[in-house]
Amino acid sequence: MTSAFTNGKRALAATAGFAVAALVLAGCSAGGSTTTDNAGGPITIGTTDKVTTLDPAGSYDSGSFSVQTQVFPFLMNSAYGTADVEPDIAVSAEFTSPTEYTVTLKPDLEWANGNALTASDVKFSFDRQLAIADEKGPSTLLGNLESTEAVDDTTVVFTLKAGNDQIFPQILSSPAGVIVDEDSFSATEVTSDDDIVAAEAFAGQYVLTSYDFNNLLSYTAYAGYQGLLGAAKTDVINVKYYTDASNLKLDIQEGNIDVAWRSLSATDIDDLRGNDAVSVVDGPGGEIRYITFNFNTQPFGTTTADADPAKALAVRAAVADIVDREELADQVYKGSYTPLYSYVPAGMTGATESLKGLYGDGEGGPDIEKAAADLAAAGVTTPVALNLQYNADHYGPGSSDEYALIKDQLDASGLFTVSLQSTEWVQYSKDRVADVYPAYQLGWFPDYSDADNYLTPFFAQNNFLQNHYDDAEVDAMINEQAVTNDPEARTALIEEIQDKVAAALSTVPLLQGAQVAITGPSITGTEDTLDASFKFRYGALAKG
Repeated sequence: MTSAFTNGKRALAATAGFAVAALVLAGCSAGGSTTTDNAGGPITIGTTDKVTTLDPAGSYDSGSFSVQTQVFPFLMNSAYGTADVEPDIAVSAEFTSPTEYTVTLKPDLEWANGNALTASDVKFSFDRQLAIADEKGPSTLLGNLESTEAVDDTTVVFTLKAGNDQIFPQILSSPAGVIVDEDSFSATEVTSDDDIVAAEAFAGQYVLTSYDFNNLLSYTAYAGYQGLLGAAKTDVINVKYYTDASNLKLDIQEGNIDVAWRSLSATDIDDLRGNDAVSVVDGPGGEIRYITFNFNTQPFGTTTADADPAKALAVRAAVADIVDREELADQVYKGSYTPLYSYVPAGMTGATESLKGLYGDGEGGPDIEKAAADLAAAGVTTPVALNLQYNADHYGPGSSDEYALIKDQLDASGLFTVSLQSTEWVQYSKDRVADVYPAYQLGWFPDYSDADNYLTPFFAQNNFLQNHYDDAEVDAMINEQAVTNDPEARTALIEEIQDKVAAALSTVPLLQGAQVAITGPSITGTEDTLDASFKFRYGALAKG
């Protein structure tokens, strides 16, 4: 991916309700100044991720956000072990009218440089995101934000374009929701890393005390942090950046570093699982991989000579019946990806396994006889010629093996003859939205940890797939869930949307990427931060 948050534009949901209710109240905070127990000593983390810039207005990638997560405050955040957000440096957050979302900050917040952290900083942070609108930044996530007002030192009112936006609290925990010090950042342009570090413009669990760009970063726990996560368990964290994943593997297995986090190859991870000197820790991942069908150009698609919607659906269903996700996960990715049986990945509120009961053997495995029956019932003559496209330079070298195996699975069924082709990403990204590919590979990493980010971009009208899937009922349900205040009712809608989309098979979900960290034997807390928030929080880690 060019960025960890690919295709970040957020579609606005139409206002579908006018109920006004508190969304999040009374956040549970550790509160007050904190001290840390650093008896275990400093921890060194290794990564191949790269930082673009520390300024949240100028970056929209996993490497930069990984740093920002440690050192900047958020209005909303998720506690360890969950993706659900609640107030972070705030005491409350609620809809005070359908289009007004009011956040009350904790009193007496302070930046590490001694500046007061107030509602004025919050207004500044969101205003500058929209004013700078850097093409490499996350400002597109704020498409529903009309204005931000600092009522007093601790009260902020966000005025929204569409009312009762249940996704907005998640946006406040996203790359677009980072709060910065108005006395240290430019209002009109991206501020340099050196200026940010020199200004000590930090108020997260950590402050940056040494900054050697994409070489070595050193963090020290910030005693003034008053957020949701509480005191960092380790006082000093060092992060070493690698250009070669093989050197990262070598250093973790030889004990030169304490944690390896993003990104080792599947083969390296599999090899390390057999090494008693390290621990391989897996957690739920937000990345998904899937096959997209173009409803116009797929076999029997709308614009083909033998167009037939029933036959087209049977072809999609047969692919879903035949594909063996377990084999893909084990053989290609050595367990670093896990089978995915629906559209919202496991670990997120509302996630189901909608495809399991509809396709294959009913338990997640393939069933060629069922595929043959689906095709025969629709009057489809076999084998079906299927052109399948994939990309290796954007989604990683494993894509070649992944799609070669998918071709083998489909061909071996005797029901398909697959023509497999690969195109470099610049051309691929143009071709897929120009109806060139009947079926093709895509992947996704979420902009925010909410089921909506796996539904709206794919299945709402005018979605980014542009694969000509259009269902007015699904679109209405997607809009409704976005403004449904009651959590149980919203979850039920999300589950129902997955069932309806599973029956139509606009895409066939294949795999969910597990988060994987490799640690030395004395490191604890890794499981706590490998959660569906997809934020690797250093403050959870301890040595000894």
